[in-house]
Amino acid sequence: MKNLWNSKQATKYINIYKKIRVNKDLALRIYTTHLLGNNSELVLHGGGNTSLKININGRNLIYVKGSGKDMSNIEASGFPLLELDNLIRLREFKKMSDFDMVNFQKKFMIDTSFPNASVETLLHAFLPHKFIDHTHSTAILSLVNQKNSFNICKKIFGNEMGIVPYIMPGFELSKKSIQIFEKNPKVKGLILLNHGIFTFGDTAKQS
Repeated sequence: MKNLWNSKQATKYINIYKKIRVNKDLALRIYTTHLLGNNSELVLHGGGNTSLKININGRNLIYVKGSGKDMSNIEASGFPLLELDNLIRLREFKKMSDFDMVNFQKKFMIDTSFPNASVETLLHAFLPHKFIDHTHSTAILSLVNQKNSFNICKKIFGNEMGIVPYIMPGFELSKKSIQIFEKNPKVKGLILLNHGIFTFGDTAKQS
């Protein structure tokens, strides 16, 4: 997989979005989301999602791709902003229905005129990284959709990636994923069997 990051293009995004008062980190989040969304080998049918954690005036917040938004052309208006600390506290629940999860996410939105946040918002929130990318990479799907996918992935990636069993996107998947991550916080990402991949980092480029 070729790294398509271009420093000149990244700077161009920063300068363009600065004119409409979009901060540097969100501009780079939009840039890399476009990079992912325009690569058909990474994002199928506009799917996948990305996020960015920031602190504004002492408040921990998270931008998450809005549900139904296309990563190939998403703008700042497609990233709802939510209260991160309140989302993290939801880990204390043992169970949660999809209905309740969506209601909590709406409750913790800074501006409810934005689209609803992705169904995988809690997974983005629970992970500690500033930038997080989730795609349905064709190369990864060719591995995780095999009958013996766990053994295949373990043989290829060893301890570099956390491997998460298949669970429908939602609260249960979020809790299972963070539990697996915390067993080895040095992993470069999470492989979700029969689903896709999460990668992350301190910068948009690293993620």
